[in-house]
Amino acid sequence: MHAESRFGVRARVVGHALALRVVRGPRLRPGEVRRVLIAHHLLAGDTLMLTPLLAKLRAVHPRAEIAMTMRPALAPLYAGRPYDVQALPFDPRDPTTLRELLEGSHGFDLALVPGDNRYSWLAAALDAAWVVAFDGDRPAPKSWMVDELVPFPDLPMAWSDMNLRLVPGAFAEKYHPADWPAPPCAPFERPALGKSGAYAVLHVEASTALRRWESGKWLALATRLAAKGITPVWSSGPAGRTLIAEIDPRGQYLSLGHRLDLAQLWHLLAGAALLVSVDTSIAHMAKLTYTPTVTLYGPSSGLLFGRGRFWSEAPFREVTVPDFPCRDQRTLFKRRVEWVRRCQRTFGGAAAECAAPR
Repeated sequence: MHAESRFGVRARVVGHALALRVVRGPRLRPGEVRRVLIAHHLLAGDTLMLTPLLAKLRAVHPRAEIAMTMRPALAPLYAGRPYDVQALPFDPRDPTTLRELLEGSHGFDLALVPGDNRYSWLAAALDAAWVVAFDGDRPAPKSWMVDELVPFPDLPMAWSDMNLRLVPGAFAEKYHPADWPAPPCAPFERPALGKSGAYAVLHVEASTALRRWESGKWLALATRLAAKGITPVWSSGPAGRTLIAEIDPRGQYLSLGHRLDLAQLWHLLAGAALLVSVDTSIAHMAKLTYTPTVTLYGPSSGLLFGRGRFWSEAPFREVTVPDFPCRDQRTLFKRRVEWVRRCQRTFGGAAAECAAPR
């Protein structure tokens, strides 16, 4: 069912894009930018790492309307309109979200595609006059709707800062928590506070098992915090309840994060004295709430996905092993970048690339 829906959505996107290109004729960069689209379908963490791009767009085009497509589950985080951006829920498997976009959000002067260039077709289908994306994506048809290709940087930098290259001009601002209004959320269970009156969120799950920390170390950390009067609170994604049970089989500490939606998780983080997390979306949310954070990168890259320049003043620390044995792959969004060092191998199943996570 999902495959059929995804094919139908793609076919409709391609049809609209080609028809509008015929109508528009020769491509010209607009002299005045009144409406901007950021087109993507990135995961939660990658979407939050687009915040510097939103900030630069608002600084360069202070009166422009800025809209960004995103997974529907992420839209509540943008309810307070940070940088006055409009969230456009979009799911490539759901024809309804495409229909709503085509009916209500079209006619953009400028479109930026920060990740997979296939979403340049979505930008063209929404009648974007000029589409900018990063160079190097394959296969080539992904980029047929791109008007301006921007090279990846030759020198190492955080991906969050890298996206600023899609918008010409200088930009030196840094993030401040007041820039992002807290989203409204439904009531949820709050942690009972220990002797110190503080709690720490321990987020144990990532999108791949290769980024997980050892269970015994998580439990030892929770025990140390509890001994200091800081209440440990387990957190994971919705599917991580089993993992938490493996770490804390006696249920000594509250397991809460897997029961919360993203807006509730925001407020849980905002009240925490500490977040300790593997490299996953909650760590990037903590940059926005300014929660003191320690992120364990393992085979991932603290350089690529840490604070960068934009969040350099956030209370955030990247913990990593400089020469982690398997951090030897050089691709970012399917582009080869010589200075990149990371591991994206698969784990589990017959086609797994890694049999023994480190």
